[in-house]
Amino acid sequence: MKMNLLAWGAAALLCSSMAQAQAPAAPPPADTEGLSKGEAKAIREFKMLDFNGDGKLSRTEVKLFPRLANAFDEADTDHDGFVSYAEVRAFAAKYRAERDRAKQQAPAAPAPAASAP
Repeated sequence: MKMNLLAWGAAALLCSSMAQAQAPAAPPPADTEGLSKGEAKAIREFKMLDFNGDGKLSRTEVKLFPRLANAFDEADTDHDGFVSYAEVRAFAAKYRAERDRAKQQAPAAPAPAASAP
């Protein structure tokens, strides 16, 4: 579920007039050399969703991804109506930590009984 990073991160959109007055968001890095496969994929997918190339995702841009759209408000930590790449990364890290914690707390499945020969 490495790409849940993008899925959760891409859940942001539609700029408000306040957002337009702010400095533009820093776009994801153009060079993916030296990054993990997951990070490089996240950057590619973020750029794919960023239809207008402004370095941030609007609600409109993530409409095709209901999972992302549903998490938009949580991922949009500065409440500017957009999700930046940094917000996507932060949200993905939080999501992974919660998922890992849930896995650790889940009861282990009982081992299958050995059958007699």
